[in-house]
Amino acid sequence: MAITQTSANTQQLRRGNRLMFSSSDDNVNVLAMQIQATHAPDGREVDVRPLLRIIEEIFKRATPNMAAIVAPGIQGLKEALEDKTRQGNFVSVEALAHIVDRISCELACKCSGSQEADTITISMLNMLANYSWDAKLVLLLSAFALNYGEFWLVAQNYTSNQLAKSVAFLRQLPEILDHSSILKPQFEAVNNLVKVMLEITRCIVELVELPPQYITTDDAALSMALVHMPIAVYWTIRSAVACVSRFSGLAGLGHEQIVSTAEGWELPTLAHKISNMHSHLATQLATCYRHIDERKVVLAYQNLLHLLEVIDTDNISILKELICPKDDPQPLFDGATHKRVDVYVLRRKTVLLLISDLDILQEELAVLEHIYAEALQPPSRTERQFEVVWLPISDPNSPWTETRKKQFETLQASMQWYSVHNPSYLERAVIKLIKEVWNFRGKPILVVLDPQGQVANPNALHMMWIWGSAAFPFCTAREEDLWKTETWGLELLVYGIDPTILTWISEGRYICLYGGEDMQWIQKFTFAARDMAQAAGISLGMVYVGKSYPKERVRRNTEAIREEKLSHYWQDLNLVRRFWFRIESMWQSKIQLGRTVENDPVMQEVMTLMSFDGSEGGWALLSRGSAEMTKAKGSTFLACLMQYETWKEQAQVKGLVPAIGDHLMQLQTPHHCNRLVLPGTAGRIPERVVCSECGRSMEKFIMYKCCDD
Repeated sequence: MAITQTSANTQQLRRGNRLMFSSSDDNVNVLAMQIQATHAPDGREVDVRPLLRIIEEIFKRATPNMAAIVAPGIQGLKEALEDKTRQGNFVSVEALAHIVDRISCELACKCSGSQEADTITISMLNMLANYSWDAKLVLLLSAFALNYGEFWLVAQNYTSNQLAKSVAFLRQLPEILDHSSILKPQFEAVNNLVKVMLEITRCIVELVELPPQYITTDDAALSMALVHMPIAVYWTIRSAVACVSRFSGLAGLGHEQIVSTAEGWELPTLAHKISNMHSHLATQLATCYRHIDERKVVLAYQNLLHLLEVIDTDNISILKELICPKDDPQPLFDGATHKRVDVYVLRRKTVLLLISDLDILQEELAVLEHIYAEALQPPSRTERQFEVVWLPISDPNSPWTETRKKQFETLQASMQWYSVHNPSYLERAVIKLIKEVWNFRGKPILVVLDPQGQVANPNALHMMWIWGSAAFPFCTAREEDLWKTETWGLELLVYGIDPTILTWISEGRYICLYGGEDMQWIQKFTFAARDMAQAAGISLGMVYVGKSYPKERVRRNTEAIREEKLSHYWQDLNLVRRFWFRIESMWQSKIQLGRTVENDPVMQEVMTLMSFDGSEGGWALLSRGSAEMTKAKGSTFLACLMQYETWKEQAQVKGLVPAIGDHLMQLQTPHHCNRLVLPGTAGRIPERVVCSECGRSMEKFIMYKCCDD
C-alpha cells in the first residue's frame, strides 16, 4: 500500500498531532510543516521486512536481555532482498547498502558535533525525502543499528580479540566499560528506548502493508493512523539521533565526566513519548485488522452464495469452501473407519449436512443412525444412496475448554458417518451462511446438497422423521410427491414407532391415544374409557404417548400406568420423543412447503395435537381405521365418556367415533380455543397462524420454557 502525504491534508496532520501529543498549537504546526517539507516520494519501493529482520537481529545480539526475536540467517535475508530486486520497482540490495552506509556516516558525524537533535533529525529526513514513510524509518533504523551494533561488537569482544581490543582502545571503550555500573541505568534506558522504537516501527510497517483489497484510506482508523504516521516517524528518528549522540559523547570521557553525564539523560522521556505514539497507532491498527477480518468474512460469504448459485459438474468446489477453507488435505473424520479422509470421498454424491451444536439429543442421532444404516443400496448393500457430514457449530461465546473438547470427541466417535475433523475448520463466513441463509437457530437441521453442489433442500430432517430413507433424494419435489400419497390418519402418526398399534388398526379395533402429565386425570380417563368400551361392547386399545420432550413426570406416569395396568405404554421414552418429533416434523414440512392451516387439512390436525401438547392438562384422540377420528382436551373428553348414556343411541345410528365427536362439540364452551407452543425449529415460525378450532388469527407471544419438571 503506497502511502503519501499531500499538502491538502497537512491541516489534518496538524489537528491529529495536537490530539496525539500535548504541545502548543504553534509548535505543533511548525513541526508538522517542517516534517511535510522533507517528504517528496518518487515512487521507488523498498521491501522493508528483510531489513527490519536484520535490525532486530542486531539489537537482539547487541542487547541480550531484549526479548528474543526469531530471525533468519543473514544469507537468507540477503536472498530475500535479492528476490525482491527481480520484481517491480524495488530498490536493489547494492543501493540499499549504499544509502544505509551513507546515513550511518552522516548520523555518526552529525551526532558527534554540536548540532541540535531536531536539526539533525530534519537533516536525516531530507536525505530520505524520496522514500515512503515506512522506508524512511527502516533505513534510518538500519543506519542506527549499524552504529549501535559496531559499538557493542567491540565492547563484547575487546577482552578476547586483539583487533577488537585495539579498536576499543582508540574509542576509549575500556574507560567506559570500567564504569559500566555507573552507566548501567543509562544503558538500560537505551535498551528500553530501542525496544519501543522497534515496536512502533513494526506497527508502522504493518499499517503500510495492510492489504488494499480489504481496506482503503477511506477507512477512518487507517486514515487517522496515516495522518499520525509522519510525526511518529519523526520522533522515532529523533530517538535514534539521541541514542547515537549519547554513545558518541561517551568516547574520551574521564571518570568525573562519566558520572556527570550519567545524570539527566532525555532517553526515558523519549521512550515514554514513543510508547504513547505506539499505543495510539496500535489501537488504530487493531481496528484496521478487525475491519479486514469483517471484510474477508463478507467476501468469503459472497463467494459461498455465488458457488451455491452456480451449477457445477460436481460438488467439490462448494464442499471445499464449506469444510476445508484452511486447505487441510484431510478435513473429514470417517466415523466407520475412524480415519482422516479428504472431501473427494463425497464427490458427485448427495450430501446431507447435519448441522447442530454440541447438545444434539441422542434420540435424534439414534433415528438418523437407523436411517443411515438402512440406506445401503441393494443388491450389494455396500454403496449408500447418500452421505452424511456433521458440521458442529460451537458457541463463539463459550471457550473451547477440555470438557467441550471431550464432548465433541464423544459425539464424533458415536457417529457412523463423516464429520468435520475439528470445529474450528468452520470459518465465520460458513457459520454466517448456516445461520442467515439456512436458518440454523440451535436445533439440528439437515441441509441437502445434490451431486452438483446445489441446495436441494434447506432442511430435510423432518423428511427423515416422517419417511426415513424412502425420502431419498430428500429434495423439495420428492417431499411434494410423498405428501400427495399421504392421508391423515393413525398410520401416519405412528408409522415406524409401534407395530402393536399397526396390528390393532389392521384388526379394526378402536384405538385411543392420550397424553399429558396429570396423573389424576389419566386414572379417571382410563377408567371411564374402559367403562364406556365395556358398555358399548367394543374392543378398545389405549396408548399413553406422554408429552413432547418427556422428563421425569412422564417417566413416573409411565411407571404408574404399568403398575396399575391402566393401558398400553412406551417404556422407552425415546419412542415418546420420536412420536412428538414426528408430529413436529409434519408441521415443519408443511411450513417449508408454504402450506397454512387455512388451506391444508393435515396441518390443521397437526396443529391441534401440538396445541394439546402445549396445554397444561391431558388430551385424547379416538380413532377407528383411517376415516374416523375425533379428539379433544382431557377434561372435555372425560366428561363426554362419563355421559355415555346421553349419546349412546347416536352411537348406534352414526357409529361410536362420530357420536363422540358430535357430543364433544356440544360440550365445548364459547372460549374453548387452544394454545399453540411451537418449537424453535430452524427459525421457521410463521408470521400468522389461525386457530384450528375457530379459524381466527392467533395472538403471538414469546415463551421461554424450562425442561425441568
